[in-house]
Amino acid sequence: MAAPLIETCHVACCANRTPHVVSWSRGGTIAFGTCNSVALYDPKERRVVAVLNGHTGRVNTVQWAHRGDCGDCVVTAPENHLVSGGSDNRLILWAARNGKFKQSVECKGHTGPICSVDAIYMEDSKVLVASSASDSTVRLWLCSEAEEAECLHTLSPGSGYMLDVSLALLPGSSVPILACGGDDSQVHLYVNYNEKLQKAMSLQGHEDWVRGVEWASTGGELLLASCSQDCLIRVWRLCAKSGTDARTQDDHTIIKMKEDVFEVKEKDVSSVFAVSLETVLAGHENWVYGVHWQPPFYKDGKLQQPLSLLSASMDKTMILWAPEEGSGVWVEQVRVGEVGGNTLGFYGCQMSPDGSMVVAHAFHGALHLWCKDQNKEGEWRPGVVISGHFNAVQDLSWDPEGEFFISVGSDQTTRLFTPWRKRETQQATWHEISRPQIHGYDMQCLAMVGRFQFVSGADEKVLRVFQAPRNFVENFANISGTSKEKLLTSSDSANLPEGASTPALGLSNKAIFQGDLDQKANEDEEHFKRISDQYQESYFHPLHLTEPPPEDHLLQNTLWPEVQKLYGHGFEMFCLASDSSRTVVASACKASKAEHAAVLLWSSNTWRQLQTLPCHSLTVTQMAFSPDAQLLLAVSRDRTWSLWRRNFPTHESPEPQFSLHAHTGKDTAIHSRIIWSCDWSPDSKYFVTSSRDKKVIVWGPCRLEDSGDLLFPPDIRPFSSVLDVGDAATAVAFCPVLCSDNSYLLAVGLESGRILLYRWSPGQEPAGGNDWSSCGETDTSQSHALAVKRLRWRPRAGRAGRDHNKKDGQTDGKREIKEESSWVQLASASADHSVKIFNINKQAL
Repeated sequence: MAAPLIETCHVACCANRTPHVVSWSRGGTIAFGTCNSVALYDPKERRVVAVLNGHTGRVNTVQWAHRGDCGDCVVTAPENHLVSGGSDNRLILWAARNGKFKQSVECKGHTGPICSVDAIYMEDSKVLVASSASDSTVRLWLCSEAEEAECLHTLSPGSGYMLDVSLALLPGSSVPILACGGDDSQVHLYVNYNEKLQKAMSLQGHEDWVRGVEWASTGGELLLASCSQDCLIRVWRLCAKSGTDARTQDDHTIIKMKEDVFEVKEKDVSSVFAVSLETVLAGHENWVYGVHWQPPFYKDGKLQQPLSLLSASMDKTMILWAPEEGSGVWVEQVRVGEVGGNTLGFYGCQMSPDGSMVVAHAFHGALHLWCKDQNKEGEWRPGVVISGHFNAVQDLSWDPEGEFFISVGSDQTTRLFTPWRKRETQQATWHEISRPQIHGYDMQCLAMVGRFQFVSGADEKVLRVFQAPRNFVENFANISGTSKEKLLTSSDSANLPEGASTPALGLSNKAIFQGDLDQKANEDEEHFKRISDQYQESYFHPLHLTEPPPEDHLLQNTLWPEVQKLYGHGFEMFCLASDSSRTVVASACKASKAEHAAVLLWSSNTWRQLQTLPCHSLTVTQMAFSPDAQLLLAVSRDRTWSLWRRNFPTHESPEPQFSLHAHTGKDTAIHSRIIWSCDWSPDSKYFVTSSRDKKVIVWGPCRLEDSGDLLFPPDIRPFSSVLDVGDAATAVAFCPVLCSDNSYLLAVGLESGRILLYRWSPGQEPAGGNDWSSCGETDTSQSHALAVKRLRWRPRAGRAGRDHNKKDGQTDGKREIKEESSWVQLASASADHSVKIFNINKQAL
């Protein structure tokens, strides 16, 4: 079978900031809502295996359909259905077909955002779904194989909200029971009788909003766990009462919990059920947002429910509760959670099917995973898990060698991702290994200057320059398998600080040197001397990493020191570019007047401002230096572009200077809307512009054929036919590697989230549009859910993390290198909070 043209190599994303948005299936897949999509993550492979796009608003809640009872039913098949609810008022049931999840049914009816869902399998393979929404209703749906959804009943509890719902089947019957946790501090139980939900009872005891409810079925009884903002968890027991139980006189010598009784009729047979409080669990110090029972497992051919309950709280901890063997008293078995980092608490928790891993999702979307230590009983340690931005990703840049990339986003963070290969596996997986900058402003743009230095711009007037500390270089060498000595010689290792920390009320990362660490160790021994010492800033501790770090280390111990601030712009930063010779950085800010729309040039050796380049009248949206570093291109909101050429250095001005070479005006501009993006061909001959008017145009030639000297033709005109891509073209990029027939490969990112690939042949007759040929595009599951903000090709052929697999002298080396060179990698950043890396097979073009 031929290799696919585009394959998704990595998706960096994180969970949405809502409770109930993560669910772990019995098959081992974690589903979570990320922006408007549902991501399916395999914790063993450590990668996102699929992204489900269907919602048009934020996904608030995700739940795998499960069996309503444990019973004696032997079902080994993993769950085939997944339910998601979003802020677009839509409820979608996804079904697995041939191993891929497709949208099966959409349940329409809610008039407000959906906040929680649950789903169980009924007989004849129908799925019963319960959903609660902020329209103050709870709805019950029956979804059939015929891809139809019927709303069985709508509950309107009045002005209150139900914050969580959970479904189960009553013991020994096929009657569904629904538990709802409300903002009236009660847990309400409803029984589905004659396809109508009838109130069975309300369980009282909590003193604040009930945030989570979940049923578990154990040997003919049901257990219901409920958690609340009163920091407590209550476990209730529901069991069937036989006729004799109901009639026996009260024996006052026995102390029993008070029972509440309700009656259910099924096919003219009346059954009585009793609910009593089993236990109250106190251990959290803040609101408890989530409770989750350990999934049932098979023993002797029967499905058994372990009595083990996981809870997650805003106090940054998760607790595993279980009854003691002798007394049956419920006690805390394990407590895991954050130690460092300035995180807020957890929104929910889930447990793996075998109970060996637990995951929580935090306020900032990060997943926190802990694994049971196989060697030490009762010990848990943090595990490696996916991470990503929790708001729109605005820009990204590869390092010059193509070993890692850095991205910035509106979540006020700068993140660095690189491939990590475990010793025993061939497959490299991508992970965030450093968070160089955590800021107080939304990040907008960045430019790499050399391997371990970058400039970033945010919604402030200042540009900040960062340099990698020694601790990062050493850890990067360990994780990526590169030689530490080689990396340290490439960066001036003698003067490198160990790491960085941020002052409690500051925005600038402060460098920390070895001497500071020794001094800090001595101070720790002497304890509080000054009042200010009682309010310690989060302080850097050097890490020795052999695997990607967990979230609290990323927040606290992987910052890069800030080495320079650049002042000169009058408004918030918008775009940045640096040249290939690493001597000049260009920057531009938001502008509504010509005086602010000028591009500023900075020397990357001295960080002095070199020049101001005035030309445009509105914001410059993107800039790019030609690969030979001789030309600078700027495109603007005023629908024009400008081209600046580097002057030859003279004795009077040895520093680089640029002068205006060409530009479009009102009469020569072909684009009729804002130009969003631009890029250069790898040979510096042509450049491309893409615009909101759906047009992509290649301009040139910018240098004369076969002229030894640098000659720049004065007349630069459209060199291609106008390519209409059918949607606003928000990003464009030339592949640095030419195709086999010397044509150019371009990627175009659209506002809809799709990415298109085109080949452009400059020799073809542009008049008929024959110079463009479409090569392929991302399918629904690969595309972004919102606008593509930036596209960047890896600066060289091959796939990062694979090219230095083979050492010299190994057999098959040449063949493998040849096969590797047929691949190129494309990284894309999007407003849907995700960064994706695509492997593109040039052979399949």
